[in-house]
Amino acid sequence: MLREQQMKTSYWVVAACLAATTSGFADEFRPIEIKDQELAELRGRYVMPGRIISFGVVMSSTWRNASGDLIGASTSMQLQAETVKPEFYVSTIKHNGKGGSPNSGTGHVTGGAGLSTSQGITQVTRAAGDGNSSNNKIAINVKEASTAPAPVPSRGQALIAGQTITGSNAAGSVAVSATGGGVQVAITANNNQGSSLQQIAQGGLLQDTRLLGNSNVVNNMTRLNVVLDNKSPRAGGLGYNLNQLAALRTLGY
Repeated sequence: MLREQQMKTSYWVVAACLAATTSGFADEFRPIEIKDQELAELRGRYVMPGRIISFGVVMSSTWRNASGDLIGASTSMQLQAETVKPEFYVSTIKHNGKGGSPNSGTGHVTGGAGLSTSQGITQVTRAAGDGNSSNNKIAINVKEASTAPAPVPSRGQALIAGQTITGSNAAGSVAVSATGGGVQVAITANNNQGSSLQQIAQGGLLQDTRLLGNSNVVNNMTRLNVVLDNKSPRAGGLGYNLNQLAALRTLGY
């Protein structure tokens, strides 16, 4: 059985949030001329400069095999005015099951070479086994506040550019790396059960799961947390931006 599902939307969600977060804290809003080509890429959705007072990303990937063994990792980053150097912090996730090893997977999945170069949001599940469960989820939480929330205490190990943080157990191995201007969480399950990849980089978000064995449970989750300033006298403009973001809900994102 082969099933593939791919969902894409404009890359503004990641690119606009990251750009606005790192550039809009110090200066008041000033009108900026935008070229026609840039306007065409916006497609009517945007976040005003200086409106974002806090932006965070949380990524989590886990794989549980038929024996109950669990492997995975969670990584998070939060940006706000006092942030000196944005950093992702990584925690590996491990749990031992009931013992024993599941039967080796015999499925085979082909194709998918272009998934890593796609733009926007791409979610794919390809299954060549039975009794599997795969969840690729994205959450975008946008709210208004007069002040930025208190910084979340850093948990885990700081991820340095070019570095890879790894972990392994009976379920398989996980590797979290900072490459290509972004972050990726890759899991390779033991006994040819399959693999999963979740990455955010270069304006794109990818969640890709390959299931080759049976009775596996895979979860990929990315959550974007955005806090917009509600103290600005341009409240009407702020509300308009919130309406633009809320429109994503009707599309299922």
